Amino acid sequence: MTDSDSPGRRQSRSRRRRRARLRRILLASLVAGSLLLGVAGWVGFRGWQARSHLTNAAGLAGELSRQLVGGDTERAQRTLSALQEQSGAARRATGDPGWWLGRQVPYAGSNFSAVRQISIAIDDLARATFPALLRVDLGGLVPREGRLDVAALRTVSAELVEVDATVQRTRAKLAEIPDDRLVGPIRQALVELRGEIDRLAALSSAADRASRLLPALLGVDGPRQYLLVSQNSAELRATGGMIGAYAVIEANRGRMKMGAQGGSGSLGRFTDPLKVPREVRALWGDLPGMYPADVNLTPHFPTAASLFRQMYRQRGGEAVDGVLAVDPVALSYLLRVTGAVRLADGVTIDADNAVKTLLHDTYQRLEPKEQDAFFAAAAAKVFNTLFERNTSPNGLLSAFDRSVQERRILFWSARPEEQRMFGDSRMAGTLPEEDSVPTVGVFLNDGSGAKLGYYLRQSADLAVGACQADGRRELSLRVTIRSTAPSSGLSKSVLGLGRAGDPYTIRTLVSVYGPAGGAVLNTRLEGAETAVATGTERRRQVATVNVEVGPGGSRTLEVSLLTGKTGSGSAELWLTPTATPWTTQVVTAPSCSQ
Repeated sequence: MTDSDSPGRRQSRSRRRRRARLRRILLASLVAGSLLLGVAGWVGFRGWQARSHLTNAAGLAGELSRQLVGGDTERAQRTLSALQEQSGAARRATGDPGWWLGRQVPYAGSNFSAVRQISIAIDDLARATFPALLRVDLGGLVPREGRLDVAALRTVSAELVEVDATVQRTRAKLAEIPDDRLVGPIRQALVELRGEIDRLAALSSAADRASRLLPALLGVDGPRQYLLVSQNSAELRATGGMIGAYAVIEANRGRMKMGAQGGSGSLGRFTDPLKVPREVRALWGDLPGMYPADVNLTPHFPTAASLFRQMYRQRGGEAVDGVLAVDPVALSYLLRVTGAVRLADGVTIDADNAVKTLLHDTYQRLEPKEQDAFFAAAAAKVFNTLFERNTSPNGLLSAFDRSVQERRILFWSARPEEQRMFGDSRMAGTLPEEDSVPTVGVFLNDGSGAKLGYYLRQSADLAVGACQADGRRELSLRVTIRSTAPSSGLSKSVLGLGRAGDPYTIRTLVSVYGPAGGAVLNTRLEGAETAVATGTERRRQVATVNVEVGPGGSRTLEVSLLTGKTGSGSAELWLTPTATPWTTQVVTAPSCSQ
């Protein structure tokens, strides 16, 4: 054995080799760690940049929307350029190799992917949808001097097809983003963006349908007649209010004029009731088929409109082509665009006093027979002004949009092929038999036989709860009804029949409609079990509770519900439009897959 092969030397060489390997491992780890830290730092920096750009883009998009509505095209063009710069920067910040690596990381990668897709969606809207909207001449959608230019309308229609196609594509892409592993802020941003895109998609789709339907509706292919009916929010019905005054609108080759006018009271009582859908009859008996004022006890406007049309026809009227319903709040929105109007009796109504004048003052100063005539005259004057004055198209479309979103303007066509084109849009007032998102309806019908709805204040809170083993979800609803009515001093016209006993106590029949395919589990009024009338309408369970509130008082109804099978953690409320806005809150939850 040589000295070089001695055990001591062999151990020394082994230690040196181990130390060399260790150094290499440490060096490799240091290099890899530095690279990972560098990538993480770069992704973090780019994420900070993307967040900044997306925040700026959101603010610019809101500003652009206001400028488009206001008709400030020049400023809107400058805002659009700034929006495209910010959305493009967000897209670039989330599109480099470092961000791509971040998307490959387990769990965290889904968040990187979601932010990337959100950036792309906003940039697509900024570069395709908004420029197309700026090119649209909105003047083609509104009447000028009593006539709508059909040729201009068709030009607008072609442009709206492009806008709607882009919006629908963006909406579909956002719907495909998995949200079950997203962190709270990103998931919330995605939920909010989906909500905005859903609203934009509903508007673009409705505008597209309207632009294609309007030529026929306005008599291009032959004269048309429609019933314009006023829903009186002082005496509530599920779709908004008791139908009082009506007028005939005549349309011929794009030109519109007001025809005969009257009040629903003049149609009288139908002793041989009209045929009412079986489910509606089970809920309300023969009332919707007997009294014009009760056709809209159901929230499904096509049923109500069809019944009113038949009643008008049986009392000697024409077989009209459809029914258009408005309420005093919608008229106030239109008056803000058209300006004040002066009626024949010297009363001036404008955006600020229309609701009070029509729903309060009229009942205090006029006799019942004079009230319908006043309402008919007011509606006719506003719409004649709308047809005749050269109003701002942007302002007018904004007023219509707000009214439609709040379900204060409803339309039903007697021609099935046209009605199908409206689908389940808000303007159609259709109670859908299927839900894309679980929807709970809270519909109010006056039970006092009075005009006290002007004094009601109402709120609704809906919370999404636990997931069930069968794929359903629990929902919790809380509805509060409050009265601001005085305890004395109201006229007989306001107090009406006083069916609650005390004429100043407001009796309201609150109908809660569960989600399609779901269930209403239990109801409590002021924390105690209460009597409930139950039924079903269009695949929705219905629970109706009598709620009586004295002057200055309030009462709260709590309802537990189940959805149909759904993976969604979102929910929506559908409410009766009232004289004053509802106060609402919807508390969502993570999807059941999280």
